[in-house]
Amino acid sequence: MTDTAEQRTGQDGQDTEQAARKRLRERRLAAHRQARRRLSRAGWAGTLRERLTELTEAADGVYDLDEPADVYGDRIVAALEERVAALLGAEAAAFFPTGTMAQQVALRCWAARTGDPTVALHPMAHPEVHERQAFSQVSGLRPVRVGGGHRLPTAAEIRDLEEPFGALMLELPLRDAGFVLPTWEELTEAVEAARERDAVVHFDGARLWECTEHFGRPLAEIAGLADSVYVSFYKSVGGFGGAALAGPRTLVEEAKTWRHRYGGMVFQQFPTVLSALVGLEREVPRLPEYVRHARVVAAALREGFAAAGLPWARVHPEEPHTHQFQVWLPYEPEVAAEAALRQAEDTSVMLFANAWDAGGPGLAFTEVGVEAAGLEWTADDVRAAVRGFVDRLPGRA
Repeated sequence: MTDTAEQRTGQDGQDTEQAARKRLRERRLAAHRQARRRLSRAGWAGTLRERLTELTEAADGVYDLDEPADVYGDRIVAALEERVAALLGAEAAAFFPTGTMAQQVALRCWAARTGDPTVALHPMAHPEVHERQAFSQVSGLRPVRVGGGHRLPTAAEIRDLEEPFGALMLELPLRDAGFVLPTWEELTEAVEAARERDAVVHFDGARLWECTEHFGRPLAEIAGLADSVYVSFYKSVGGFGGAALAGPRTLVEEAKTWRHRYGGMVFQQFPTVLSALVGLEREVPRLPEYVRHARVVAAALREGFAAAGLPWARVHPEEPHTHQFQVWLPYEPEVAAEAALRQAEDTSVMLFANAWDAGGPGLAFTEVGVEAAGLEWTADDVRAAVRGFVDRLPGRA
């Protein structure tokens, strides 16, 4: 059976589009590496030598490098688990190679205990958007959607959900909605609403580390609202990868059994674990400062776009809840991406370092993160960079 001309044309079009995206990624990576000014530094974009050098230089004061390496989750892995449990105020924690695995294990363990495999979660939650239906295809869980829009589910929406559920999963912050968080009162009410329905509460806290400034509460108090919490070690923390599941000791011990069954019992993990310990030591204490400066940057972006004659530009949320937020513009994604790259290539100033995605017809958005490198930017620096970016948009020079 041969392909039709229409099928071949379609495949050629897909191949061309993929090649264009690859070239754009390569340009973006090259521009990021040579930029002298940027709001955040993507450590993952470094060379192998750079990454290994940074790790060995940073790790000496964080952990005893003369200790024997880990084997199947002992020594340094156990030390990281104890550290995470203490930070989150949990009885115990288990290290996982990925957050996708950690959350599936947590929720299938809760499903066995509650007798209900149904998980209520927001339509924009990570498992619904980015994990290829892993809950249902791999773990026998049944996701149902609660809430909607660019916000977390409300207590009323949780109470009024038409079918029963065994677990409520809340992503804090809700990344695809713009790294948004509820108020502390809204969060506690949502948790209480789930408990009224005899459901357990699990926090997808991949970026929970960033939330203390918004809530005005320590990590342990935030995590303590939930029955279990997952955290990431490369999001916000800057590690090589990895995740942890924290909660009651009995749940964590059961989760370790399932971790083995899922293929997560890795022989040695010390480079990843060591990078996580470095991030907990160095980055986590600085995150509140990043959040505060992100609000300065966001305000300057709005002012810069207005001064440049682009009044429709949007920063979402207007006052960021974490050190990351979205910028929306009335252009196609490839147009905004080209202007951002040309600015970086021409001036070595990279204002928008991430990809641009379609938000609707003629609309594009990107994610902006403010980290240590961004603390050097004043509001005037941001406004000047906005002017340079806008000048490179079609018809704006």
